[in-house]
Amino acid sequence: MSSGYQIVVCGSIVPDPWQTLEPAVTPAGPALKNEMMLPAVLDPWAGHALFEAANLARQVAGSKVWLVALGPKAKLQQVMMTIGQKVPFELVALDGPAGGFTDASETATALAGAIQGISGLDSSRLLLFGGWESASRGAGVTLQLVGEQLGITDQFQGVDQLKVQPDGRLEILERIEGGRHQVSLCDAPPAVLGWATGHLPEPKNNPQVGMMNMRQVMPALQRAQAAALKGEGLTFAEVSLPSQVRETRIVKDLPADEIAREIVEWIKQ
Repeated sequence: MSSGYQIVVCGSIVPDPWQTLEPAVTPAGPALKNEMMLPAVLDPWAGHALFEAANLARQVAGSKVWLVALGPKAKLQQVMMTIGQKVPFELVALDGPAGGFTDASETATALAGAIQGISGLDSSRLLLFGGWESASRGAGVTLQLVGEQLGITDQFQGVDQLKVQPDGRLEILERIEGGRHQVSLCDAPPAVLGWATGHLPEPKNNPQVGMMNMRQVMPALQRAQAAALKGEGLTFAEVSLPSQVRETRIVKDLPADEIAREIVEWIKQ
């Protein structure tokens, strides 16, 4: 494909998973306690999508990668200082809430509007990447909704691998039930790919890539449009951490069948 792909990656920021997260009810609704004080990282699933996008862009001449991110500008700047050294991309920033207590439909509308606003974007060459899941907005439908609002009907979720065939078709390896994979063929863009873990390691930091990205990242953050996700009609009955239960009993010389039976009975309770 001589003209290359235009790859748009949807990715948000999330609190660093090493931090202790504690739900809290605020006047504005559910949130995480001291959320703005927690260090942030790029959503791990979105990270896989971004690295796969950069790998594809290297393979196909003329391709370009955009990262569309919705989150507080201060947090986005913090994360871009790190992720910007990994792979080349152009940032499209939206200034809004990045927490998990947001409506997927509102989030999708904001992201779709930002994508439609990208200058010179050719929908016939568009590949929309994102995380199959999310460490923040784990509704599992946000990327699908973005694709539908953009009129993209070819959608693949749980993608682990993408190969470009000699005839230009896309061979896509998707996860399905039972720990198996399904191989699909897509004739041509546009298409939506929700990535699982992929096969690529996290790229090493490259200061030259970082300097190139930061020339565009800072102006993009300054131009970031406000995306107020009001959550109208969305209510939460309760927010809390999952309860932890630990029951330990030490026994000797118990047959494996008996151990399995006791475990099954415990689970049924």
